[in-house]
Amino acid sequence: MGGDHGHSKLSMPDWRQWKTKGTPLEFTEQRLATRGLKDPWARNEAWRYSGGFARAVTLSDVLLRGFKWGFVAFSVALAVEYAFFPPKKIDH
Repeated sequence: MGGDHGHSKLSMPDWRQWKTKGTPLEFTEQRLATRGLKDPWARNEAWRYSGGFARAVTLSDVLLRGFKWGFVAFSVALAVEYAFFPPKKIDH
């Protein structure tokens, strides 16, 4: 029992690989140290400042995300509409 169903265990990254040095958390740790405090979870948050998460999101990333595929879908829909349902010509 236990719901394992024969699958292998999930491998978790080693917690010692994350360092707060060079991140905004380092400044927070220094401010806490001046008051005699320590953040025991700071290392668990350090992954947010490394790898793909370290890059800041820009306004163009937000506005243009999916624009290429959206424009392709719009063009295909427009072509299908004009191919199967051409506009009627009405003389006034």
